[in-house]
Amino acid sequence: MAGGWDGTVGELLAEARARLAAAGVDGSDREAAWLLAHVLGCTAGALAARRAEALPPAAAAAFGALVARRAAREPLQYILGTEEFMGLTFQVSPAVLIPRQDTAVLVEQAVAWLTRAAEAGREPVLVADVGTGSGAIAVAVARLLPRARVVAVDVSAAALAVAAENARLNGVADRVEFRQGDLLAPLRAESGAVRFAAILCNPPYIGEAEIPGLMPEVRDWEPRIALSPGADALAFYRRLAREAPSLLRPGGFLAVEVGAGQAQAVAGLFQAAGFEGIAVYPDSAGVDRAVFGSVAP
Repeated sequence: MAGGWDGTVGELLAEARARLAAAGVDGSDREAAWLLAHVLGCTAGALAARRAEALPPAAAAAFGALVARRAAREPLQYILGTEEFMGLTFQVSPAVLIPRQDTAVLVEQAVAWLTRAAEAGREPVLVADVGTGSGAIAVAVARLLPRARVVAVDVSAAALAVAAENARLNGVADRVEFRQGDLLAPLRAESGAVRFAAILCNPPYIGEAEIPGLMPEVRDWEPRIALSPGADALAFYRRLAREAPSLLRPGGFLAVEVGAGQAQAVAGLFQAAGFEGIAVYPDSAGVDRAVFGSVAP
C-alpha cells in the first residue's frame, strides 16, 4: 500500500489507524472508521460486516486523502463538515469554532432562567447571541424556546453565512435574525423601547500567550479571532459587563461562557458593573464554565 491506497476495508482501516496514531491523533481506531464510513456513506458500525470487501480505487483514494488531512491535524469536524451539539446537527467550517459540549451549560441555564421569567409573567421575547459563530447557541435556544426570537451577531460575514444555514437546517430560520458587527454594536439597532431578555456570549477568552500550548487542531485550524482577544484574556468580558446593562430590559440578564479558572474574575467584573444575582455554573466535567448576572427589575 506504500505510495497509494488500495485493498479491503479491513486493510485500509488498519493502514489509516497506523498513520493517524503516528501523527499523534487520539482515538485513531474510531476516527479511521468515521472517515471511511463518511466516504462509503454508511455508519461506522456497518464496516465490521464489510471488512473483506475490496474498495473501488476512487473510494480508496478519497479515503486516503481524508486520512492525510486528519494526519495533518485538521479537525475531524471540518473534514466531515458537521458536529453535534445538544442533539442538533450543525454544519461547521474553518470560518467558525467547532461547537463543544462545554457550552451546553450556558444554553441549559439560559433556558432555565428565561423559563422562570416567563412563569413570573415576563415572556422571553428577545434574546441575543453575541459572537454566534456556527450559530450553536442561537439555534439551540430557539429550538428550546419556541416563543423566543433570537438576534445573532458576529463580526465575520463567513461565520454568519454558516450560522444562517444552521438555523435553516434546524428549522428556526424564521426566528433567528443575523447581524454583522462588533460585539454589542449591532444590537443597538433595536428600537429604544425594545430591550433584550438575555444577552448570551461565548467570547474569545484564551490569552495570546496561551495559544502556542493549544492542541494543533485548535491552534492551527480554528479561527484565531474566535479564540483569543489578545494579551488580555478578559478583554471581552470587561466590555460586555460595561455595555450590556443598557441593552437589557429590567430583570434581564447577561450570561457568558468562561475559560477554566476565569469564573471568579468574570463574576467580579459583573459585580463591579452592578449586576445582581450573580451565579456561576459548572460544565459536565465540573469546571466552572458559565457566569450569569441580572440587572435590577
